[in-house]
Amino acid sequence: MAWFNKPKYGLKAPDHRTEKPKGLWTRCFNCKEIIYNREWEENLRVCPRCGYHYRLNSKERIQLLIDQGSFQEHDKNLSSVDPLGFENLGQKYQDKLIQTQKKTGLKDAIVTGTGLIHGIKTELCVMDFSFFGGSMGSVIGEKIVRAIQNSIKQRIPLIIVSCSGGARMQEGVYSLMQMAKTCSALTKLADEKILYISVLTDPTTGGVTASFASIGDITIAEPNALIGFAGPRVIEQTIKQKLPNGFQSSEFLLEHGFIDFIVGRKELKNQLAQLLHFFS
Repeated sequence: MAWFNKPKYGLKAPDHRTEKPKGLWTRCFNCKEIIYNREWEENLRVCPRCGYHYRLNSKERIQLLIDQGSFQEHDKNLSSVDPLGFENLGQKYQDKLIQTQKKTGLKDAIVTGTGLIHGIKTELCVMDFSFFGGSMGSVIGEKIVRAIQNSIKQRIPLIIVSCSGGARMQEGVYSLMQMAKTCSALTKLADEKILYISVLTDPTTGGVTASFASIGDITIAEPNALIGFAGPRVIEQTIKQKLPNGFQSSEFLLEHGFIDFIVGRKELKNQLAQLLHFFS
């Protein structure tokens, strides 16, 4: 995933977006302007000068979208195992999982549950990049399917907020199976004529883009989010062509019809509420 840090095609490298700056101020990664941390936090981690959207973790995202005190989390303790006995450079996957769980306070890279958005009951799934780069393993697939089943059972809309580097290599084919598993469950949701809104944030890539993130009834992206399947260098080497500027940005994808809206973070909850009201 080294290509995340290549400032090519008009996209900026997303380093340190999840870290809170220390001291009284920070320098915007994009425009280099000085921002007071209090102003930065009050603006929901969006640069007030250039509009650059820093990442939010799952807890912050839920606080942003869900009416206060209404969120009820599901399957909180569901955790991955190590089906392949994966080991890299002497470190076992299971040990790395335990370390990451302690560091983030999460069991895996997604939080699911039910809450209210301006009073409308909604099933919400939020991915968290701080846990293994938001990579999709068997737990993410299982929790999304259970969320879909709950959405069908309660006849309530589903929203999935994606933020992921793709499939989790440590789980091999078990990870890739989640692409078919989630898409199959979403087909049942569509058969029940229940609304599914997909929200794409920076980055949404790999197997997540190639599965549930791309098949929403409505697809929304945050500004200047990196959205794609393979890295630009892989694509160029495959098709033997130079890619256009801004390729894989949310603005490029909107222009080419891949997404329906680009919505800034401060307007996202209101936009979702309007859509939920309209389709209900």
